[in-house]
Amino acid sequence: MHAAYNWLLRLLLPYVLLRLLWRGLRNPAYWRRIPERFGFVAPLSAPRPIWIHAVSVGEVRATIPLVRELTERYPDHPLLITTMTPTGSAQVTQLFGGKLAHCYAPYDYPAAVRRFLDRTQPVMAIVMETELWPNIFHQCRARSIPVFVTNVRMSESSMRKYQRFASLACATLRQVRRFAVQSPADANRLRTLGADPDSVTVTGSIKFEINAGASLREAAEVLRISWGQDRPVWLAASTREGEEELVLAALAELKKQARFANMLLVLVPRHPERFAAVARLCKKNYRIALRSETRGALDSAVEILVGDTMGELQLIYGAADVAFIGGSLVPTGGHNLLEAAGMGKPVVFGPHMYNFQEISQMTLERGAGVQIQAPAQLASAVADFLGNANRRDHAGEAGRKMVEENRGALAANMRIIEQLLDA
Repeated sequence: MHAAYNWLLRLLLPYVLLRLLWRGLRNPAYWRRIPERFGFVAPLSAPRPIWIHAVSVGEVRATIPLVRELTERYPDHPLLITTMTPTGSAQVTQLFGGKLAHCYAPYDYPAAVRRFLDRTQPVMAIVMETELWPNIFHQCRARSIPVFVTNVRMSESSMRKYQRFASLACATLRQVRRFAVQSPADANRLRTLGADPDSVTVTGSIKFEINAGASLREAAEVLRISWGQDRPVWLAASTREGEEELVLAALAELKKQARFANMLLVLVPRHPERFAAVARLCKKNYRIALRSETRGALDSAVEILVGDTMGELQLIYGAADVAFIGGSLVPTGGHNLLEAAGMGKPVVFGPHMYNFQEISQMTLERGAGVQIQAPAQLASAVADFLGNANRRDHAGEAGRKMVEENRGALAANMRIIEQLLDA
């Protein structure tokens, strides 16, 4: 099966290159640094790094506590972070600057993987979430580089997809030294696919390890003052294509009510290549401002602030009254709601939260947010929080406690890393 997989990769190479070119039409950053995707990475300034792979923005943000702990505990080990998307690359630069090495991960072609490993020579590989790469994992095992897949979530639908290629999935999972999974259900599905039962540990989600310290909260308060403390602020975060129209329809409904006439909507699209298009859409019927161009007090006539910057979402959560979590009204699986909850903000999300099933269910059980089943319910769900300070505060506090009480995954991850490095 592995040989068939490699032959399929060769046949798909023209498609892979055409897809890169096509995606570059919307985001020219895809046309840059293409050689890195085939293992042609620049030599590292320090040898034998700990390699962390985080596919895109959400996974990169999840590495923050892990990077902090690794830097403090293993100062003699340099860190290398790889991503697959330009937005993930930009997030690495935004969060870590030049404190660690960064490049794109190689595509899973044998020659590309060999070239990448020859040039970087990692002491171990830490893969964020469920990224399973047969050639990368096999070649790491052949070179005695331990692979640790962390923060794993394995939904029922994902398991069924992997079962279509059962022998390849099983062989790939068997190359991994350790898995840290988010829930017992994830662990059972991973074992069903063929992972060594002894390699699987339930640690919870590392995404609960959120830094919402005093300095961040103070900065959020300053930002909120600049927007106007006397106006309701609703944040639509990480929206995907097709959702902005639904959010704007809800805004129109809300503004019909006198109590929300001066409402500010902060609209933050998930992908930077859509910032300009979303701004044009909003500008058709509303007075807007761009976050990148706004410093100091916001004009009170502005109805929509488009969040067109990177790395500020947690700050913006802290300045808002209520947050809608994007990717949940369209079938993309939702996005992480824990940053909002950690900042003490109630959340609203749609029916499509299958990428965060356990976390969204916990949020509902704790009373930290509400789930709507149709776009038509969005306006009333937001209004229920904005119009009732007691309910808003109660939900926000429930979310903050939920995050606080579920920390611990980082410590469990660090124990596994220590075992692998010392082996």
